[in-house]
Amino acid sequence: MKKALIIVDVQNDFCEGGALAVPGAGQIVPYINLLLKDNQYDQVVLSQDWHPADHKSFASTNNRKVGEKINLNGIPQFMWPDHCVQGTAGAEFHPDLDQSKVTHIIQKGKNAEFDSYSAFQDNNHFMKTGLEDFLKYHDIQLVEIAGLALDYCVKATCLDAVQAGFITCLHFHGTKAVNVKPENGRDAIYEMLENSVTVLG
Repeated sequence: MKKALIIVDVQNDFCEGGALAVPGAGQIVPYINLLLKDNQYDQVVLSQDWHPADHKSFASTNNRKVGEKINLNGIPQFMWPDHCVQGTAGAEFHPDLDQSKVTHIIQKGKNAEFDSYSAFQDNNHFMKTGLEDFLKYHDIQLVEIAGLALDYCVKATCLDAVQAGFITCLHFHGTKAVNVKPENGRDAIYEMLENSVTVLG
Protein backbone atom coordinates (compact mmCIF):
# COMPACT_ATOMS: atom_id res chain seq x y z
CA MET A 1 0.00 0.00 0.00
CA LYS A 2 1.38 3.38 -1.00
CA LYS A 3 1.32 6.13 1.59
CA ALA A 4 1.96 9.84 1.85
CA LEU A 5 2.84 12.21 4.66
CA ILE A 6 0.98 15.51 4.51
CA ILE A 7 2.62 18.24 6.60
CA VAL A 8 0.15 21.07 7.12
CA ASP A 9 1.26 24.71 7.38
CA VAL A 10 4.47 24.41 9.44
CA GLN A 11 5.20 28.07 8.71
CA ASN A 12 6.92 30.81 10.68
CA ASP A 13 3.75 32.78 11.41
CA PHE A 14 2.24 29.75 13.18
CA CYS A 15 5.36 29.13 15.28
CA GLU A 16 6.86 30.94 18.26
CA GLY A 17 7.30 34.64 17.50
CA GLY A 18 4.93 34.51 14.53
CA ALA A 19 1.81 36.58 13.86
CA LEU A 20 -0.49 33.68 14.78
CA ALA A 21 1.72 31.54 16.97
CA VAL A 22 0.28 28.18 18.02
CA PRO A 23 1.34 27.28 21.59
CA GLY A 24 4.14 24.69 21.50
CA ALA A 25 4.33 24.68 17.70
CA GLY A 26 8.11 24.40 17.61
CA GLN A 27 7.96 21.11 19.52
CA ILE A 28 6.41 19.26 16.60
CA VAL A 29 9.23 20.02 14.13
CA PRO A 30 11.73 17.46 15.55
CA TYR A 31 8.95 14.85 15.65
CA ILE A 32 8.04 15.46 11.99
CA ASN A 33 11.73 15.31 11.03
CA LEU A 34 11.95 11.88 12.71
CA LEU A 35 9.01 10.67 10.63
CA LEU A 36 10.79 11.86 7.51
CA LYS A 37 14.06 10.23 8.55
CA ASP A 38 12.41 6.79 8.45
CA ASN A 39 11.97 7.30 4.69
CA GLN A 40 8.77 5.25 4.69
CA TYR A 41 6.63 7.52 2.49
CA ASP A 42 6.03 7.35 -1.24
CA GLN A 43 5.14 11.06 -1.28
CA VAL A 44 5.77 13.92 1.15
CA VAL A 45 3.50 16.93 0.69
CA LEU A 46 3.76 20.32 2.34
CA SER A 47 0.76 22.63 2.48
CA GLN A 48 1.42 26.36 2.74
CA ASP A 49 -0.98 29.12 3.71
CA TRP A 50 -0.34 31.73 1.01
CA HIS A 51 -2.62 34.70 1.54
CA PRO A 52 -2.86 37.93 -0.43
CA ALA A 53 -2.36 40.96 1.83
CA ASP A 54 -6.06 41.88 1.64
CA HIS A 55 -7.41 38.44 2.53
CA LYS A 56 -11.00 38.54 3.83
CA SER A 57 -10.14 36.32 6.82
CA PHE A 58 -7.94 39.10 8.24
CA ALA A 59 -9.49 41.33 10.91
CA SER A 60 -7.59 44.30 9.43
CA THR A 61 -9.28 43.86 6.03
CA ASN A 62 -12.74 44.08 7.61
CA ASN A 63 -12.04 46.76 10.24
CA ARG A 64 -12.80 44.15 12.90
CA LYS A 65 -11.03 42.90 15.99
CA VAL A 66 -9.18 39.60 16.04
CA GLY A 67 -11.54 36.96 17.41
CA GLU A 68 -14.74 38.47 16.05
CA LYS A 69 -16.85 36.43 13.64
CA ILE A 70 -18.40 37.63 10.41
CA ASN A 71 -20.43 36.01 7.67
CA LEU A 72 -18.14 35.45 4.67
CA ASN A 73 -19.83 34.14 1.53
CA GLY A 74 -22.49 32.40 3.59
CA ILE A 75 -20.38 30.74 6.26
CA PRO A 76 -19.04 31.96 9.64
CA GLN A 77 -15.53 33.34 9.44
CA PHE A 78 -13.24 33.85 12.45
CA MET A 79 -11.25 37.08 12.21
CA TRP A 80 -7.53 36.30 12.27
CA PRO A 81 -4.50 38.58 12.55
CA ASP A 82 -2.68 39.12 9.24
CA HIS A 83 -0.61 35.97 8.69
CA CYS A 84 1.22 33.98 6.01
CA VAL A 85 1.05 36.84 3.52
CA GLN A 86 2.52 35.87 0.15
CA GLY A 87 6.24 36.57 -0.09
CA THR A 88 6.77 37.43 3.59
CA ALA A 89 9.10 35.72 6.05
CA GLY A 90 6.05 34.67 8.06
CA ALA A 91 4.77 32.58 5.16
CA GLU A 92 8.03 30.65 4.83
CA PHE A 93 8.36 27.14 6.23
CA HIS A 94 9.95 26.75 9.66
CA PRO A 95 13.73 26.82 9.09
CA ASP A 96 14.29 23.60 11.06
CA LEU A 97 11.77 21.57 9.04
CA ASP A 98 13.53 18.97 6.89
CA GLN A 99 12.40 19.63 3.32
CA SER A 100 14.86 17.29 1.63
CA LYS A 101 12.27 14.56 0.99
CA VAL A 102 9.38 16.84 -0.02
CA THR A 103 7.88 15.83 -3.37
CA HIS A 104 5.05 18.35 -3.66
CA ILE A 105 3.94 21.70 -2.21
CA ILE A 106 0.29 22.83 -2.12
CA GLN A 107 -0.44 26.53 -1.63
CA LYS A 108 -3.85 27.43 -0.25
CA GLY A 109 -5.80 30.51 0.78
CA LYS A 110 -4.66 32.34 -2.36
CA ASN A 111 -8.14 33.68 -3.16
CA ALA A 112 -8.83 36.77 -1.03
CA GLU A 113 -12.56 36.01 -0.92
CA PHE A 114 -12.38 32.54 0.67
CA ASP A 115 -10.49 31.06 3.58
CA SER A 116 -8.95 27.64 3.08
CA TYR A 117 -8.19 25.55 6.15
CA SER A 118 -7.99 22.20 4.37
CA ALA A 119 -5.07 21.31 2.13
CA PHE A 120 -7.65 19.79 -0.24
CA GLN A 121 -10.08 22.69 -0.84
CA ASP A 122 -11.37 26.05 0.37
CA ASN A 123 -13.87 26.32 3.23
CA ASN A 124 -16.77 26.90 0.84
CA HIS A 125 -15.84 23.82 -1.22
CA PHE A 126 -15.70 25.88 -4.40
CA MET A 127 -12.09 25.31 -5.43
CA LYS A 128 -9.91 22.26 -4.96
CA THR A 129 -6.14 22.65 -4.53
CA GLY A 130 -5.22 19.67 -6.69
CA LEU A 131 -3.97 17.61 -3.73
CA GLU A 132 -6.55 14.85 -4.15
CA ASP A 133 -5.70 14.47 -7.84
CA PHE A 134 -1.98 14.44 -7.07
CA LEU A 135 -2.32 11.69 -4.46
CA LYS A 136 -4.62 9.55 -6.61
CA TYR A 137 -2.34 9.97 -9.64
CA HIS A 138 0.46 8.48 -7.52
CA ASP A 139 -1.77 5.62 -6.28
CA ILE A 140 -1.65 6.79 -2.66
CA GLN A 141 -4.15 4.92 -0.49
CA LEU A 142 -3.07 5.92 3.02
CA VAL A 143 -2.24 9.41 4.25
CA GLU A 144 -0.62 10.37 7.53
CA ILE A 145 -1.11 13.98 8.57
CA ALA A 146 0.80 16.29 10.91
CA GLY A 147 1.24 20.05 11.25
CA LEU A 148 -0.61 23.17 12.36
CA ALA A 149 -3.06 23.78 13.72
CA LEU A 150 -4.89 20.74 15.08
CA ASP A 151 -8.27 22.44 15.57
CA TYR A 152 -8.36 24.22 12.19
CA CYS A 153 -6.24 23.28 9.17
CA VAL A 154 -5.14 19.85 10.37
CA LYS A 155 -8.69 18.82 11.30
CA ALA A 156 -10.11 20.09 7.99
CA THR A 157 -7.38 18.28 6.03
CA CYS A 158 -8.01 15.01 7.89
CA LEU A 159 -11.77 15.16 7.37
CA ASP A 160 -11.38 15.96 3.67
CA ALA A 161 -8.88 13.11 3.26
CA VAL A 162 -11.47 10.67 4.62
CA GLN A 163 -14.13 12.13 2.32
CA ALA A 164 -11.78 11.66 -0.64
CA GLY A 165 -11.48 7.96 0.19
CA PHE A 166 -8.03 7.80 1.78
CA ILE A 167 -7.21 5.77 4.89
CA THR A 168 -6.37 8.69 7.16
CA CYS A 169 -4.12 8.81 10.21
CA LEU A 170 -3.27 11.80 12.43
CA HIS A 171 0.06 12.01 14.25
CA PHE A 172 -0.99 13.22 17.71
CA HIS A 173 2.57 14.21 18.63
CA GLY A 174 2.99 15.98 15.30
CA THR A 175 0.34 18.65 15.85
CA LYS A 176 -0.69 21.41 18.26
CA ALA A 177 -3.96 23.29 18.70
CA VAL A 178 -4.69 27.02 18.66
CA ASN A 179 -7.27 26.46 21.42
CA VAL A 180 -9.16 29.75 21.11
CA LYS A 181 -11.30 27.92 23.65
CA PRO A 182 -9.42 25.45 25.88
CA GLU A 183 -11.45 22.48 24.70
CA ASN A 184 -11.01 23.09 20.94
CA GLY A 185 -8.11 20.67 20.49
CA ARG A 186 -9.83 17.90 22.43
CA ASP A 187 -13.08 18.41 20.51
CA ALA A 188 -11.19 18.29 17.22
CA ILE A 189 -9.75 14.88 18.16
CA TYR A 190 -13.23 13.58 19.05
CA GLU A 191 -14.68 14.85 15.77
CA MET A 192 -11.91 13.18 13.77
CA LEU A 193 -12.30 9.87 15.63
CA GLU A 194 -16.02 9.95 14.91
CA ASN A 195 -15.22 10.42 11.21
CA SER A 196 -12.90 7.45 10.71
CA VAL A 197 -9.57 9.22 11.34
CA THR A 198 -7.08 7.01 13.19
CA VAL A 199 -5.06 8.90 15.80
CA LEU A 200 -1.50 7.64 16.12
CA GLY A 201 -0.02 8.12 19.60
